Amino acid sequence: MPTQSKPPATTPGLAYQDEVFLAGEDGRPLRILAEYLGPLHRFRAANIHDTIVFFGSARLSSDGPLGRYYQEARELARLLTLWSKSLASHAHRYVVCSGGGGGGIMEAANRSAADAGGRTIGLNISLPHEQRPNAYVTRELSFEFRYFCMRKLWFAHLARALVVFPGGFGTLDELTEILTLAQTRKLERPIPVILYGTAYWNEIINFEALVRHGMIDRKDLALFHFADDPAQALLLLQNVLQTRPGPAVPGFAHSRTRQ
Repeated sequence: MPTQSKPPATTPGLAYQDEVFLAGEDGRPLRILAEYLGPLHRFRAANIHDTIVFFGSARLSSDGPLGRYYQEARELARLLTLWSKSLASHAHRYVVCSGGGGGGIMEAANRSAADAGGRTIGLNISLPHEQRPNAYVTRELSFEFRYFCMRKLWFAHLARALVVFPGGFGTLDELTEILTLAQTRKLERPIPVILYGTAYWNEIINFEALVRHGMIDRKDLALFHFADDPAQALLLLQNVLQTRPGPAVPGFAHSRTRQ
C-alpha cells in the first residue's frame, strides 16, 4: 500500500496574526497604515469633529522659571472647553488635543480640559526614554504612535487651530510643519496659528530676518498671530472659528495638488 504523507507538524498562521512578521521590516507599511486607520476608527466612534491643538515644551513645570506658561495653558484650555461645551452641536467640537506626554504644556492642556468636563485627546509618541501619556487624557482618546509622521498627520488632520506655547526642537518641528502647509496652501482649509508668548517667540525666531533675507514673503507673517494672555488667545480663536463653520464629522483636512 502506498504510504500516506504526513501533514506538517504545524500549519502556517494567518499573516495578520503573525506578530514577528508585523514587527519586522516587511511589516512597516502595515504598521504605518494601522496608525492611520486605528485613530480614524476611534475618532469616528467618539464623534470627534475637530480639535484645537496645543503644542509646547514637556519640560515646563508650574513652579519653574517659565511656570506662568503652564498656568496660562491650563486657563486657556479651560476657557476653550467651556466655550466648546456651550455650542449647539451633535458632535464634540474644538476638543483640546496635545501630544499627550506626561508633563509641561501637554499635561496642562489636557488637565484643564478634563477638569472643565470636556473630552481631551493625547497623541503620544513611543520614545526610547519611555514618554508616558498623562493621566488627564480621555481614556478612549489616548493614542500611542510609533511613527512621528503619522502622529503629525493626526495633529493636522482634525485641527481647526493651533496654539503654540514656548518649547524646544519638538515644538519647533510641529510649528514649522503646520506653517509650511499653510504657506504652500497644501491644505484646503486654513489652520490659524497662535504663538503664545510674544517675547519668547521673537527671541527664538527672527521672523523679520527671514523676510529681509528673502526666505519668506512679508505676507507669510500673517499666517500666525501673537497672544500673551488666555482671554486674548480665546478671542482670537473665536473670531476665526465662528466665521469658518466646519463640515460633517470628522472634519478632516484635505490636501491640495497642482491643478
